[in-house]
Amino acid sequence: MRMKRVKRTALLCASVSAFAVPGVAFAQAGAENPNADIIVTATRREERLQDVPMSVNVATGEQLEKFKIFDVKDVSQLAPGLQLTNTTGRNNTTTLRGITFDPDQGTGPAVQTYYNEIPTDAQTIFTAIYDIQQIEVLRGPQGLLRGLSAPAGSITIATRKPNFDGPEGYLQATGTDRHAYNVQGGASLAFNDTLAIRVAGVVDGNRVNQVRNVNTDQYSRSRTESGRITLGWKPSTDFTAYLTYQYLHADNRVFQQVVGSGNTPLGQYETLFGTPIVLLPAAFGGRPFTPDTTVRSGPPLSVSDRGSVQEGIFRNQNETHLVNLQFDYDLGPATLSFVGAHQYSKLKISRDLDSANAIPGYIQTSNVTTPYKVDTAELRLSSNNDEGLGWGVSAFHSKQTGTTFVDQDSSLFLYNVAPTAQVNPPCALAGCSPPNSIAPFTFPNQLPLRALVTVPVNSQVWSFAGNLRYKTGPLTVQGGLRYSILKKVQTTQQQLVGFFNTPDVEIIPAALQRTKNTPITGGATINYEVTPDLNVYAAYGHSFRQGSSKVAGPAVVSADLIQTQPEKTDSVEAGLKGSLFDRKLNYSVAAYYQKLDGFLSRFNSIYWESPSNPGQPNGTFDFNYNGDATIKGIEASINARPTPNWDLNVSAAYTKARWDNASLPCNDYAGTGTPNTTGPQNVTGPGNVSYCTSSDKLANTPDFSLNANTEVRFPMDTVTPFVSALLTYTPSYYWWQSQYRFKHRELVNLFVGVRSNDDKWELSAFAKNVLNQKRITNISLGEVQTNAVVAGSFQSGYSTVNVTNPREIGATLTFNW
Repeated sequence: MRMKRVKRTALLCASVSAFAVPGVAFAQAGAENPNADIIVTATRREERLQDVPMSVNVATGEQLEKFKIFDVKDVSQLAPGLQLTNTTGRNNTTTLRGITFDPDQGTGPAVQTYYNEIPTDAQTIFTAIYDIQQIEVLRGPQGLLRGLSAPAGSITIATRKPNFDGPEGYLQATGTDRHAYNVQGGASLAFNDTLAIRVAGVVDGNRVNQVRNVNTDQYSRSRTESGRITLGWKPSTDFTAYLTYQYLHADNRVFQQVVGSGNTPLGQYETLFGTPIVLLPAAFGGRPFTPDTTVRSGPPLSVSDRGSVQEGIFRNQNETHLVNLQFDYDLGPATLSFVGAHQYSKLKISRDLDSANAIPGYIQTSNVTTPYKVDTAELRLSSNNDEGLGWGVSAFHSKQTGTTFVDQDSSLFLYNVAPTAQVNPPCALAGCSPPNSIAPFTFPNQLPLRALVTVPVNSQVWSFAGNLRYKTGPLTVQGGLRYSILKKVQTTQQQLVGFFNTPDVEIIPAALQRTKNTPITGGATINYEVTPDLNVYAAYGHSFRQGSSKVAGPAVVSADLIQTQPEKTDSVEAGLKGSLFDRKLNYSVAAYYQKLDGFLSRFNSIYWESPSNPGQPNGTFDFNYNGDATIKGIEASINARPTPNWDLNVSAAYTKARWDNASLPCNDYAGTGTPNTTGPQNVTGPGNVSYCTSSDKLANTPDFSLNANTEVRFPMDTVTPFVSALLTYTPSYYWWQSQYRFKHRELVNLFVGVRSNDDKWELSAFAKNVLNQKRITNISLGEVQTNAVVAGSFQSGYSTVNVTNPREIGATLTFNW
């Protein structure tokens, strides 16, 4: 009988939620020399962008300041096929070439991020962007050039370094009509020809998603402060070293937006002959409880309302200390280079998991604290010759340790009535007999229970790489291999405290706690300079990602739901980069094909059942899972300067990233073979979860995207007025996991201003999302609901959504010296 499973359900269900366009550069801020070469370090060497045999996006710090990009996610407005999102205020997610990544997976990211050439998590380096020298986006599998492998690409962020030649810097202040402000700056001071220092900082505040909580009349808000000090030492022309320390403190309070009519989710508790009416057969008067119309989950809310109904908070805090050391020593025939870093971060998350207020009067509080440290070092030796045979060798090591602590309210509700209502419990819980009957006395409907979870983190990477490069005349061929040793120990201890207590239980089977992989990754490229203004290239890349074990959740599920298998990917790419009309027009085209064996993905809020109790509601959890996939696409761009005072850039990408007939966890309550939440929660098939066979998209992104930007300048005697615009277009598309068709989006940003001809100051006004489009960018599958243990469910009447920010008007004043 259903009542017998109450304690087991509590034990098992205490869940824990634990660019320039390719090949060219963006429009410049002024009338710079259109013939100037763009220099990048994508291959760990300084090369002309046109000579790099891969798709690379480049954005300088001046361009970020020009387009008022204070949030890294806005960089995606400048590069097609790149999507940077944060759907909850805590999980920065990067999608590139149709490959996405959820930070909660516990695996390496699909797009690896590097801060001054050191791998650093996106949660840290995406939080504060200021005083940037250059951002480069490398597209395609990365398994050779840097220490960690990634299937979709890498993003490298280089901060500005001290200037040994003299004092220089900038100060920029911005304010908007949406209660946002950003003040940032940086300054260099040279003590002498060999020693210099640079100090930079930012203070930023905004209303994040512009969502208002209808219960408290408060808005989402974000506050970020960060400072950076870089010491440069150059005792000779052969040796240069930089030591950087950065401090970051971010405090975000983000309310989850919902849309829907709302509901009266609480029933009025009723019995007949001492038995709750929901447990009686219809022939004997059985029926659902009568709704309590005096209590609602919230009012009707549309997309335009930008409303949240959470009764609790969602607060994310990040405090990070980061020390980075770089040096290059030119030995003549070769250069010895070192990069090393120490990072200590402490993340605190406090949130109400009942984000749609499915149970009014109840705040499902989850407190998560994650202190961790990462130590990284890489030593490289590479030849200096440009012609003939070149070579390079490197050794890389990274170790991450820390422990995550979770304290989460996992209370159980016997029926879908008020938490404080007095109800008749099952005898199996109350200790009366017979066990399969209903007790003649009452309990509070809410059975208080807390899940205490401890998740130690211990992972280590050693890798060794070697590469060769041969250049003769217009032909350059290069390739190499990287051998890695990946070790990881994953354990999770879970304890329940409340209406009954349990000791700490290890939920990861012993056989799955330790993993070790020794993959070989790498790649090869060939580049041919047809003319000084046209290069053609071909590239092959192979990458590897280690699988992971779940950090919390049900213990009695199959091993494939506990631990994922490693992922391997192979990719081929061909392209050309060129220029016309004395480099007044630059262009690039790249086509690629990629095959992923066991692509690692995450599937959220999947309903599962215990094999010892089939057909009964046991809970919903987030599961990692593998599936094969294929990707093919094409990218193209044009970067033009028709006149000395007019820049025009257009780029587009088409990527078809699809599962390859993969069997994946899903919610299939109706047994249709496709994701749905129709009817009572149920598992279709013999497993712990339902599985849907899919050949649909890998990520919640459109196949096609287009970006364009332009600037027109009107030079005068001492100043130059200008007008610029930025357009991002995405067509309508269907996302199978939400069973929802997203509308097309045309994001238009306009800028107008004036700058001095000596580039000492600039005053500009801007309007973002000029069309004031209100487009859903992410939505839950069906309305949010919570099941009661014995009978009934709490129906919120809402779906959770993310929506494009409204029109925002602001002004910026910048001083340079």
